[in-house]
Amino acid sequence: MSDLGAKILNGRNSLGEKRWNFASADEDVITRLCQNHGLPEFVARMLVQRGVTPETLEEFLNPTLRDHFPDPFSFIGMRDFADECADAIINKTPIGIFADFDVDGATSAAILTRFLRHFDIDPPVYIPDRLTEGYGPNVAAMQSLKDAGAEFIIMADCGTTAFEPLQAAHDMGLRVAVFDHHEAEEALPKVAHLINPKRKDDESGLEMLAACGVCFLACVAINSTLRDKGYFKSSDKTEAPLKSWMDLVALGTICDMVPLKGVNRLFVKVGFGQMAAQNNKGIDALCQVSRIENAPTPKDAGWNLGPRINAGSRVHRSDLGAKLLSSDDPEEAQSIAYALEECNQERKKIQSNMMELALNKVEFLKTEHADFILVDDESFHSGLSGLVAGRLKDRYDKPAIVVTYVENKDGVLEGRGSGRSVAGVNMSDIFIAARNAGVLVKGGGHAMAGGFTVMPDKLDEFRLFIGEYIAEHKDEATEEVSLEIDGIATIAGAKPEFIKMLNHNVGPFGMGNPEPIFVLSDTKVSQVDVLKDKHIRMILSDANAGGRMKAMLFGGVGTPLGEMLLKNARNTNFHLVGQFQINNWQGRESVEFYLMDGVDSLKNEAAEPLRL
Repeated sequence: MSDLGAKILNGRNSLGEKRWNFASADEDVITRLCQNHGLPEFVARMLVQRGVTPETLEEFLNPTLRDHFPDPFSFIGMRDFADECADAIINKTPIGIFADFDVDGATSAAILTRFLRHFDIDPPVYIPDRLTEGYGPNVAAMQSLKDAGAEFIIMADCGTTAFEPLQAAHDMGLRVAVFDHHEAEEALPKVAHLINPKRKDDESGLEMLAACGVCFLACVAINSTLRDKGYFKSSDKTEAPLKSWMDLVALGTICDMVPLKGVNRLFVKVGFGQMAAQNNKGIDALCQVSRIENAPTPKDAGWNLGPRINAGSRVHRSDLGAKLLSSDDPEEAQSIAYALEECNQERKKIQSNMMELALNKVEFLKTEHADFILVDDESFHSGLSGLVAGRLKDRYDKPAIVVTYVENKDGVLEGRGSGRSVAGVNMSDIFIAARNAGVLVKGGGHAMAGGFTVMPDKLDEFRLFIGEYIAEHKDEATEEVSLEIDGIATIAGAKPEFIKMLNHNVGPFGMGNPEPIFVLSDTKVSQVDVLKDKHIRMILSDANAGGRMKAMLFGGVGTPLGEMLLKNARNTNFHLVGQFQINNWQGRESVEFYLMDGVDSLKNEAAEPLRL
């Protein structure tokens, strides 16, 4: 495949300035999977390219709760937490919940709420306002939960680096248990329990989990401890119906874009099976307003359900997502789902204007030529910094940071920003290092995404800090942006059955298990037009074979590939890179191609297409 890739591009980058890397695979292992397990060759090849071996094949294809469910007590600190929380449930100790405002936080809050309600504890739930409070706990929030009667706080999807607020909670006499998955430092905050697979001293091997997965395993641990204490025998309570809440785990796992490896594949496979049963009234109502007619897929979760759950927090209604997913009342769920739909429509309008301004700033400042992008503006909406940073990162293939400005509780203007990164640049490490250097007030997150607070007079210093950090830590192997390509296809061979077989055997797709990327070699392009002033729609056909297919280049207007297609489609053929999608319209299935990159085939030696 690597020779073929070199032949296609003739040693040159594409119109998207990317290098096309063709995945290699051990042919002997592919043959073994085909012969011993009856897999089609192209499925076996995809699996081997993703690191699947004959020994791990069964766990990858068919993970089961019985054989592959992890031990929740493998987390450091889980046994002590489960013991204290079980006693709190038995003794009816008032328990409160604090959770982040995103989908991972909302699903975590819903799992914990449903679990405690099962034992007749209706916890006060605090979701911080994204726009006024920002990410993570604060002293006022801790005081609010204390005033609501809580003595024991379970904190989800935040808290690992919240030293000052959690010290204040400790000083108030609150017992706090943190369940998180963000990057941890050597020092930990003053709390009763901190369960995080990314703690330096944790050896669970479950660092791929989202916070909702950690919270779910905590509920399993508490349930087990209650059983060991004889609670179910001595009371009229049954064990919690944990499996019925795995739809929430699957939803949070997909939307938080954690690696779909190991136990996450199990959670997603089982969880989306639960979601199809429509047991969660909130998810069901959200599917209705999203016009999802069939059983939801991971793609539906990422593109439709997640953005709507997140939308509330972007317009001062951070608690709507957790309320929706915790509700068993169909009418209440329907009402909240429609409210979130309205929030999402408002979010789209604000984001479009903010993105246009951000692009103008990038062009004006010429930051597209730097190692990273950083834009700020007092008109930027603080709830959309992460989304816009992600769009900028995708457009320019480099780390992107967006800074907004809000007044804090003391009336002081401060910058709040989000960053999205690329392989080889750890965003969380940058923000933590800047915080430790006194450049940032707060900062942390994941390798690929993070958030921070910066005082306006420190912004220039922060900009210099980022440039110096990236230059010092740059991974030379990732300097050239590349696309990892799984194979070469033909339009005639890309039938719905082929895509379904890939989805069934190689999916679910997400971080750590990306959706397959194919090359359509020497392809004719016709009927090219523009949609909504930014997207490009076209018809593709094989140059030397039958078959026609609709295709889309989202956001293609103004890009080199988009302009080449608009101006020269009828005069040249292309090698195009993208992903196949099944479109279901009025009960009829067809395959479409979503373009990611391309190159003029007349200027490059054409390769013989690999037929499916």
